[in-house]
Amino acid sequence: MALDFTPTTFDELDPERRPTFRLALVPVISVVVFLGIGSALLGLDPHVPLLWSIVVTGAFGHYLGYSWDDLYEGAADALLMGMQAILIIFTIYALIATWVDAGTIPAMMYYGLELLSPQIFLPVAAVLAAVVAFAIGSSWTTVGTLGVAFVGIGSGLGVPAPMTVGAVISGAYAGDKQSPLSDTTNLAAGVTNTPLYEHIYRMRTGTAIAFGIAVLAFAALGLQASGTVPSGQIDEIQTAVAGAYSLSLLVFAPLAVTFGLALRGYPALPTLVVGAFAGVITSILVQGTGFVPAWEVFIEGTDPETTSSLVNELLATDGLTGSAWTITVVVAALVLGGLLEKTGVLAVLAHHLSQGVRSSGSLIAGTGVSAMAINVLTAQQYMSIVLPGMTLRNLYEDFSLDSDELSRAVEAAGTPTGALIPWHAGGVFMASATGVATLEYAPFYLFGFLSPLVLFAMVAMGWDVPTTHRAERVQSAD
Repeated sequence: MALDFTPTTFDELDPERRPTFRLALVPVISVVVFLGIGSALLGLDPHVPLLWSIVVTGAFGHYLGYSWDDLYEGAADALLMGMQAILIIFTIYALIATWVDAGTIPAMMYYGLELLSPQIFLPVAAVLAAVVAFAIGSSWTTVGTLGVAFVGIGSGLGVPAPMTVGAVISGAYAGDKQSPLSDTTNLAAGVTNTPLYEHIYRMRTGTAIAFGIAVLAFAALGLQASGTVPSGQIDEIQTAVAGAYSLSLLVFAPLAVTFGLALRGYPALPTLVVGAFAGVITSILVQGTGFVPAWEVFIEGTDPETTSSLVNELLATDGLTGSAWTITVVVAALVLGGLLEKTGVLAVLAHHLSQGVRSSGSLIAGTGVSAMAINVLTAQQYMSIVLPGMTLRNLYEDFSLDSDELSRAVEAAGTPTGALIPWHAGGVFMASATGVATLEYAPFYLFGFLSPLVLFAMVAMGWDVPTTHRAERVQSAD
């Protein structure tokens, strides 16, 4: 993952425009208050509180002496960084619609209902998602394809959709973090000057512990789901699917093409575009859809009319045009993050974090906390990796810590936690792709909580973490 972005450090800020720590907290607190009141208390969509936050942060920047051109540049840089995420969201919406029309997702539901049971469904979904994400290096692609089918299978088995989504996302992020093909894994290694496989090796223990606990918890949840399948529901779903779609092996062509390209190392965006085209072609050749109607599905989505209202609901999609709500949230959140970076707020917060560090353990834990905080403030997982990864490198050198300690901290706490935040690009995407709101699946997205918690626990126990204190290093140097 090549990213042409270098965050502004504390020392690089113009002293005349550099905010004090207390002043830097003003826009941060405003963001938290606006999102809390607007979304949680008033029930507004996140667009409005994000807009309030953008206005306050822009006015804050103007107060510091930044011109409109300066602020626009900060917003534009953030949008450029998030452009790949925006384009992937566009494409995933279209891909899901074409895969439904092609019969790919309906067929996965049909055969999945034959092979799985409520007792084993959740842990199997998590493990399969991890394997696929590791193989193709993309948590988003995994959730947008395999995850959508699993939601349908889980519904047929009587498993609540939020549980299913939590299991799939847990597996997707766990596999993504260990994949040498993952953009975030490569980015974390790159910005910290860590060899890729050293970074992956350093994450392995914590990832295995966090995901292992999650799988055991999903197994326990699966046992509770046992016996909740309404009588005849599986037969009803399979009959409806078989009556509306041709279920030959050819319907899996889009899946094979997409995952085949991903396995060969092609980037996520062109791979997904090809997958969407493969869905259109399969719709035409296998399902007998007309050329124009097939492309209308690409744009407008699907509205199936099967014999089952549940199937109709599960397979209804919005297509490319349905991404507008999601995209506007992501754009607003990215603009806000860009303004916070441009005005020096994030650099000042990082600087004061570094001043409070007294041991290598507290430095690693503080890095994890800063990665999560940046996720909240910038709504972009790339920012959560790049900002602490580049601004704290010198501090890790001061403590004689290897760079893989830094890369592990930013990815263990930064990458997975974005999907827990309703206005974050990851949270918005997961909710829109699966049809389950972020706050609904969040309690079951166990890996998102466990990944940073395991990191903090390892730091607290001194497990695999150097414990030399800054004062000791200074004395030894003297």
